[in-house]
Amino acid sequence: MSKSLSYQTASLAIALLLIAILIVLAGGSPVQVVTNMAVGAFGTPDRIARVVATLVPLLLCTSGLLFTFTAGLYNLGIEGQIAFGAIAATAVMRFTQDSLPPGFVIVLAILVGGLGGMLWGILAGVLNVYGRVNEIFAGLGLNFVADGLALYLVFGPWKKEGVASMSGTEPFPESLSLPTIANTDASPIALLIAIAAVILTLITLRGTYFGLQLRAVGQNLRASYVLGIPSIRQLLSAFAICGGFAGIAGALQVLTVYHRLIPGISSNLGFLSLLIAMLIGMNVWLILPVALFFSALNVGSLQLPLALDLESSLSGVIQGMLVLFILLGRGLSETNLLVKWRDRVFK
Repeated sequence: MSKSLSYQTASLAIALLLIAILIVLAGGSPVQVVTNMAVGAFGTPDRIARVVATLVPLLLCTSGLLFTFTAGLYNLGIEGQIAFGAIAATAVMRFTQDSLPPGFVIVLAILVGGLGGMLWGILAGVLNVYGRVNEIFAGLGLNFVADGLALYLVFGPWKKEGVASMSGTEPFPESLSLPTIANTDASPIALLIAIAAVILTLITLRGTYFGLQLRAVGQNLRASYVLGIPSIRQLLSAFAICGGFAGIAGALQVLTVYHRLIPGISSNLGFLSLLIAMLIGMNVWLILPVALFFSALNVGSLQLPLALDLESSLSGVIQGMLVLFILLGRGLSETNLLVKWRDRVFK
């Protein structure tokens, strides 16, 4: 265990060193970059609220992705599932806002958003299980379809009065928004929903028979099928749960952040959740701190062009390098452990 920790610590140190060198080459100071990103994320109440608003979809999507990762699946269709959840929530709100009480419309939008994302997730699962399409290609293809559908709706049937624009559909009335803190994007209810998803994921994967079966399927699909585990059902369930969480994230983007449907409503937060899921492995308890770190990094990077004349995309490079080197350290440690185990067994 100490050997594994040393590998990952060394990998993290190398990643930080390379990031510092990259910042210097870009014409900045590592200390100033860290300071300005911290100020950009936590310097004012509005920025803290933005970090919290970004944290919500990261928690939901990472929780869902751990189900597919446990089943041995790489659900790259998470972006499309967010988008389709947002589309489904928007449809419900458009067609019921004049006939139902606002509170009921909000609850219905979240539920239908989750069902929309679940449907999109199951579709990726069906393509994988019955169509023999690799889940990576199925997911990426469905991402394009969902984004294309959102664009069609924004510029077609749901366009603003007058002329359509990339700003999205007509904004919903304030009564159809979740309560937020001091007119910011941070909604306590949305945050509670996201934390509940993390807790549910922890309990399900660690403490239920379903979670045990899911791990068995992820370890060896053929062996689990031979042992009587309903492997196909487990795989489709993993896609459905992941899609459901992503769909709720999409609905909350409509209800708390944008208050309308916009093109690219996922804001690449699904792909960022993939990085977080790969980074934490099966350690569900790490979702909250790691997602908070990446949320702060994502929001704080907006300060870089303003204060240091550096590209905000630098945060994406930092995120990628951190994940890459920590995964490399984990891989090297596991390889080392496997070699030791092999030598001990066959000695």
